[in-house]
Amino acid sequence: MEYVIEMLNITKEFPGIIANDDITLQVKKGEIHALLGENGAGKSTLMSVLFGLYKPEKGTIKVRGKEVKIHNPNDANALGIGMVHQHFKLVHNFTVLENIVLGVETVKNGVLKLDDARAKIVNLSKQYNLRIEPDAIIEDISVGMQQRVEILKMLYRDNDILIFDEPTAVLTPQEIEELMKIMKRLIEEGKSIIFITHKLNEIKAVADRVSVLRKGKYIGTVEVANTSKEEMSEMMVGRKVVFEIEKDDPKLGDNILTVRNLSVLSKVHGKSAVNGVSFDLKKGEILCVAGIEGNGQTELIYALTGLIKADNGEVYYKGEDITHKPIRYRNSHGISHIPEDRHKHGLVLDYTLAENLVLQTYFLSKFQNKGFINFKSRLKNANEMIDQYDIRSGEGPITVVRSMSGGNQQKAIVAREVEKDPDMIIAVQPTRGLDVGAIEYIHRQLIKQRDMGRAVLLVSLELSEVLGISDRILVMYEGEIVGEVDPKTITQQELGLYMSGSKRGAGYERKKTAE
Repeated sequence: MEYVIEMLNITKEFPGIIANDDITLQVKKGEIHALLGENGAGKSTLMSVLFGLYKPEKGTIKVRGKEVKIHNPNDANALGIGMVHQHFKLVHNFTVLENIVLGVETVKNGVLKLDDARAKIVNLSKQYNLRIEPDAIIEDISVGMQQRVEILKMLYRDNDILIFDEPTAVLTPQEIEELMKIMKRLIEEGKSIIFITHKLNEIKAVADRVSVLRKGKYIGTVEVANTSKEEMSEMMVGRKVVFEIEKDDPKLGDNILTVRNLSVLSKVHGKSAVNGVSFDLKKGEILCVAGIEGNGQTELIYALTGLIKADNGEVYYKGEDITHKPIRYRNSHGISHIPEDRHKHGLVLDYTLAENLVLQTYFLSKFQNKGFINFKSRLKNANEMIDQYDIRSGEGPITVVRSMSGGNQQKAIVAREVEKDPDMIIAVQPTRGLDVGAIEYIHRQLIKQRDMGRAVLLVSLELSEVLGISDRILVMYEGEIVGEVDPKTITQQELGLYMSGSKRGAGYERKKTAE
């Protein structure tokens, strides 16, 4: 049997936790090998060991049958190993072209030569249908585009062992389909792929074999064609998982949020990112704003939560005009926010878990007395939330949040926002990058909040999530609402057409803007 990669008996430890516990992974040449596991199961850690970002305590790595030592990513690149990371490793104020050649630049007499590189990159982008703009600045392009840049970085270096770490977490259904085609094309050209994902549909669509990790241990490797999604999910979480959560019809209450003619200018290009948006949200419903990334959903939510100021229009909460109210006022009057970027707006990464769980409530009397923090009460609060929300971390409440897995960081945010006893929850990509067990848990939480008479405003790119838990869907395209649809009657394909701007609902004709 010809294995292109063999990771034998790999052990990697961090303070208080064994991330990889004696794991063996064998990847055949020319296959798409999926790596499946819950958040914190050790998948990204294992791949970071292979890519030279971490040094294992024990174990050996063989590439094409030869034992190797990989001290850093340059060693990995030299062996033909490339990696697209879950959180992209790009320099935001460099161009696409500069990012792709970074580290393997052609220099002549001390001058950077980019002409040959540009020609090669343009050819590669055509060959693999990875449309990019070489001179665009990274911070100005969408996340889907940034991912194409990461893939082109690997192809530019002629890597033939490609690691994709959660590559579809930030993509639309159409972009995911495109990525699957690209992966199959890469395999046809003799490359081998390791594909880390939580999404069982994707594994069924492209992978040949799948290896499953659970809590840092290796569970087994199976042929995808002969294994059902239910069997894979049970291997992954150690129990049966409910994919479609039963929910009763909503019991609608009064309007809690009224948005009228809201407009927000984009900080990137100064044009209107949100253009005259109006809608109502009632108590007891889950209203979803669906759309392809970069169509104004982010700016809409920032304006509703107070992170940025609206340029026009009004926001009423429980009948009160809160358009210009500060963030703390909104937080303390019953608005909870599960943010899109958990690292940027959800957590202080170098604080402990206990500190992060009281970020918006530390000033309440139960957590402080005359300006002094009550550490006992803060610790008790953290331990209760850890138990109730199954937040896993190496050292419990005193764990520094940066060291926790993405899924457990997300659970901490959900716990904090739900336990504030809000009247309205704004949940943006609440299950991004989570495994099926954690997704099921968060969906149940949101439906439970709805059934308690609270209002949930959900923003999601996941069509299965949009259709699975929403009571009503608004579709956003180029800063405008282009349709209101019923999740019970619309298909994924039709919703995709609305999201791509190919279709508009009655009453949502494009506004005429003055030239």
